[in-house]
Amino acid sequence: MGGGPPYLELFVEETSFYNRIVLGTIFPNFSLYPFPHILQTWLRNCVGGFLIYFFSGFLWCFYIYYWKRNVYVPKDSIPSNKSMLLQILVTIKAMPLYCVLPTFAEYVVEHDWTKCYPRVLDVGWPAYAFHIITYLTFIEFCIYWMHRGLHDIKPLYKYLHAKHHIYNKKTTLSPFAGLAFHPMDGILQAIPHLFALFLIPTHFRTHIVLLFFEVVWTANIHDGIHSRMWPVMGAGYHTIHHTRYRYNYGHYSIWMDWMFGTLLDPMDIEAKGL
Repeated sequence: MGGGPPYLELFVEETSFYNRIVLGTIFPNFSLYPFPHILQTWLRNCVGGFLIYFFSGFLWCFYIYYWKRNVYVPKDSIPSNKSMLLQILVTIKAMPLYCVLPTFAEYVVEHDWTKCYPRVLDVGWPAYAFHIITYLTFIEFCIYWMHRGLHDIKPLYKYLHAKHHIYNKKTTLSPFAGLAFHPMDGILQAIPHLFALFLIPTHFRTHIVLLFFEVVWTANIHDGIHSRMWPVMGAGYHTIHHTRYRYNYGHYSIWMDWMFGTLLDPMDIEAKGL
């Protein structure tokens, strides 16, 4: 890195700081082990991914299935512990491969192959806000078509996406189902976050936050609760996707489904008794 632009050192310093915080907390003698930086980054992403997955999953399950039992989800719609355990096991197997993507993203950023910048003040707040809006719009568009392609292209559905769609009833959907994918399926649906770095100026720390926010978001949209926060693509819409397959491919919002004719509103189903 020594011969590169000075701002590249800021990226390396930031990722090294994250590695020390996460790995140093778990492994007290972490600094004594001469692991390559990229291996440290991958291990930190795995640990971080598991921590967020289990913390958000258990916290949300406790809240909706036990503390607020029968308030948000009827008793006969609560998934069994066995179903949730199976979803956890699928995720545990896939997480190490999922984490290859954010690790590679950090690698290309550190080597100046992207349009990332290390500090908001490098571009100013108005430009930063514009970049975030552009980034999220790009992510929404790409994930919509990636997700739709995983349904429309039969081999992709059969060999990849069908593993996630075994959760096709309210009694099999839970926050733990959010990352229960075939590893390649999960990577394909997250890869727009990587593509965006090559096309859109992006604040590096914001990119990392948004990528790991995916873990929380996927837990939320698999809990079966229709929050009615228009135009958010919440669990009410996503439950329809799991039970009817051909609707509501969107990620954060309903806009892409509305634009491309694949939107099915939970309220319409209730009103028409579909």
